[in-house]
Amino acid sequence: MASERKTDDVTGVETTGHEWDGIRELDNPLPRWWLWVWYGCIAFSIGYWVLMPAWPGVHGYTKGLLHQSDRAAVGQELKALDVQRGAGAAQLRTASLEQIEKDPKLQAYAQQVGQSVFGDNCATCHGIGGTGGKGYPNLRDDVWLWGGKLEDIQYTITHGVRTGADGARMSQMPAFGRDELLKPEQIDDLTEYVVHLSNRPADAGAIARAKPIFDTQCVACHGLEGKGDQAVGAPNLTDSEWLYGADRAAIRGQIFAGNGGVMPTWAGRLSPETIKAIAVYVHANAAGQ
Repeated sequence: MASERKTDDVTGVETTGHEWDGIRELDNPLPRWWLWVWYGCIAFSIGYWVLMPAWPGVHGYTKGLLHQSDRAAVGQELKALDVQRGAGAAQLRTASLEQIEKDPKLQAYAQQVGQSVFGDNCATCHGIGGTGGKGYPNLRDDVWLWGGKLEDIQYTITHGVRTGADGARMSQMPAFGRDELLKPEQIDDLTEYVVHLSNRPADAGAIARAKPIFDTQCVACHGLEGKGDQAVGAPNLTDSEWLYGADRAAIRGQIFAGNGGVMPTWAGRLSPETIKAIAVYVHANAAGQ
């Protein structure tokens, strides 16, 4: 509440006349340094309003005496970047994959471009470092469903997997349980057989019962020894790499439902030279064959 202005007995400073619960507010002046900073900010803001775009209007905004435009500046930077990248892009466009790998400068440029584009378009599924996840292949190991040669990688990126586009990689694991191709007990036995193929302890009786089933249903794609076939994208069942999980529940689920991921077709979305750059980046940094 307000009261009459008085002089404080302790400090000798006049009060403002404001009092709360018996406490009176002293009328001390603001610190001089704070006032100068405040005045400086006011002067700066006025100068900014005059020199730079600042005030919105009905049909536009004040341009300022300097006519500064961040939009124009970004446009100029992008044009300069296009010019800078133009020579390298032209080389990538005309060079073969073999030529790119033999030219250290061109290969380094391709890897820089490939890393940038990979982060924008591929990392969502394969991870920032290409280590993948459940249902998404790890590009850092030496396991390749469709081949790890530079040409194989470029083809997969270009055409995709299971997209329905012309030239796309195509394979389909049968849904043995969902489509009632096998009985539940047969799927259980086949699960034990697949566990056995990866050199882990498994039920001997189930292995014996499942052997004829594997030979008639699975050998065509995975081979007699279960080592897979890159020509049809069939995984190796004898190693320790599992796209959908290595435990019995995950293996049974894959036999039951026959999961299969989709890799986008990047042709038409990315330029041919950009696809080359991604292929070089993946091959050089992710255990290519």
